[in-house]
Amino acid sequence: MTRLTYLANARRIVIKLGSRLLTDDGGALDCTVIRQICADLVKLRKQGKQVILVSSGAVAAGRKPLNLTGKSLSIPQKQAAAAVGQPLLMKIYQEQFEQYGLTTGQLLLTADDLANRRRFLNARSTLETLLDAGVVPIINENDTVAVAEIKFGDNDNLSALVTNLVEANLLLILTDIEGLYTANPADDPAAELIKLVPEITKEIERAAGKSSSNIGTGGMATKVAAAKKATRYGVPTMMVKGNLPGIITAAMSGEDVGTLFLPADKGMNRRKHWIAYSLRPAGKIFVDQGAVKAIAEKGTSLLPSGVCSVEGRFERGSCVRICNQEGHEFARGIADYGSKEIALIARHKSCDIESLLGYRYGDVVVHRDNLSLRI
Repeated sequence: MTRLTYLANARRIVIKLGSRLLTDDGGALDCTVIRQICADLVKLRKQGKQVILVSSGAVAAGRKPLNLTGKSLSIPQKQAAAAVGQPLLMKIYQEQFEQYGLTTGQLLLTADDLANRRRFLNARSTLETLLDAGVVPIINENDTVAVAEIKFGDNDNLSALVTNLVEANLLLILTDIEGLYTANPADDPAAELIKLVPEITKEIERAAGKSSSNIGTGGMATKVAAAKKATRYGVPTMMVKGNLPGIITAAMSGEDVGTLFLPADKGMNRRKHWIAYSLRPAGKIFVDQGAVKAIAEKGTSLLPSGVCSVEGRFERGSCVRICNQEGHEFARGIADYGSKEIALIARHKSCDIESLLGYRYGDVVVHRDNLSLRI
C-alpha cells in the first residue's frame, strides 16, 4: 500500500494537538495556529471524514490569567490553571468551528474512565452520538481532578487510547517539529527525518528523545509510545509539524511530509488493546520459560503449573502484569484468581486447584481471551 492509500482510506481520524504547538513563545494560546488548524480540519469534514480532537493547552492557557510564570508548577497550581484555561481553550475552538457551521463538544477524561469497562462503553456511546450528530468532539484530560493514580500521563497516550475507544482509522499527531528524527535535531545537526517507520523497534524507541519544554508534558518518546499503541491496534499513525500552513491537507494528500508509522499486519482486537493499555495493573505474576513460550508463541492461557511467584495483593478480576523470571513484562491480563489463591496453586496442575483451595473458578490463572501480549 502507498502512503496515500493508508491516509485516504481513513474515514475517522483522531488528531492530537500538543501544548507547545498551540502556544506562543510567551506561553499564551496562539490563536493564529489554532485558526489555521481548524480551517484544515473543516476541509477534512467536507471530504466526509469524521475528526476527533485530543487537545492539550488548558494548563498553558490558564497560566497567564493566574500569573503563573514559573518554569514548574505544583499540582494544585496546574489544576487551578486547567480550571481557568479549559473554558478559554474551548471558547476559541467553538468560535473557530462556528464560522463553518460546526458545533463542538467537550469530553474531559481520566484514566479511570477508560479503565472501567462500563465507563469506557459510556464514553464510546457519547462519542458515537456526537459524531453521528456532526459534532466535533474535543477531548482533554480532566486535569482539574486528575492525580498520579488516575492520570494518563500525557495527551499522546490519551490520543492512542481514544483511537481504540472510537475505532479510528488514523491517528494524526500534530507537533512542533517535522516528525521523528534519527537523533534530537536540537543537539545533532546531522539528524535526519525518518519518513517511514514500518515497525517500531527498540532502535526507533531509542531515537526518540525527551521533552525539553516547560509547557508540554510529553516529548518525542511519548509520541512514539502513542504510535506504538495505535499501530498495534492496526491503525497507521502520522506525525507532522502542525504549525505549517496547509500541512494537514498535504499530509492527507499523501505528500512526503512528516513521519508515517505503518500499522501492524495483524492488529489487536479492541478488548485486548484495552487490557494491554487502558487497565491499571494491580500486581505481577512471574512465570517460567515454558509458560513464556506457550503464551508468546502459541497464544495459550496461563496455567497454574507455569506460575513461579506472585507480587502484590489483588483480587480475582484484577489486571496483572505477566513477567518472565528476570522480571520483564511480556504480557498483561485479567486474573481468574486473587493473589493469595495464585500463590497457593502455583507450580501445581489445574486438576489440583479444588483440593488446594476447596473450590475452583476454572482451570487457568489467566485465560487467553483475557490476555494481551506487550512485546
